Amino acid sequence: MTPVVHIVDDDESYRTATARLLSAYGLKVEAYESGDQFLARLPGCEPGCVLLDLLMPGQSGLQIQRQLLERAPLLPIVFLTGEGDIKAGVDAMKAGAQDFLEKPSSVAVLMETIERALAQYERRRAEHERLLGLRTLVASLSTREAEVFGLIIRGQLNKQIAYALGISERTVKVHRHQVMEKLGARSLAEAVSMAADIGLDLGRATASE
Repeated sequence: MTPVVHIVDDDESYRTATARLLSAYGLKVEAYESGDQFLARLPGCEPGCVLLDLLMPGQSGLQIQRQLLERAPLLPIVFLTGEGDIKAGVDAMKAGAQDFLEKPSSVAVLMETIERALAQYERRRAEHERLLGLRTLVASLSTREAEVFGLIIRGQLNKQIAYALGISERTVKVHRHQVMEKLGARSLAEAVSMAADIGLDLGRATASE
């Protein structure tokens, strides 16, 4: 799918000129005169990035950024502003902006920044798909396997798991093997890493002890 550069800027002349420039470089471009218009037409899962003006009528760029972090977290944001504002730039970068440029920026700088943003999108997409795959694998565990997994990642020994669940150590070993097979984990450390990656609480058991 062709990536799209979304230009969100209330300055019509700048918006139009930038859209033409990027189109001339072979990029697919969508332009919006306000953050509200952009949010109303927020793209789905298509790859791309956002060139977002800092100061606009209605919601500011920083307000739009906060909403995009919830609604389209994979889209990298490059802020553009005609007024240098160090604090705003710091706030934007802390909130995860890809870059912060003052207008007008050179063509070379703009194109290089967009290239980095699109590469960042691909990295985020790949990581998102990896985590989605891990969550799917964990969700495939049976109830008992999930209980055993929850205790495994806490570092519980087989005999401790057997006592906590009221089953034999032999049964624990069987479930433990099934868990590792389903997750494709080659070691306990890898299983723990998977759990941490998807945000499981490593300090809380999934079964009563």
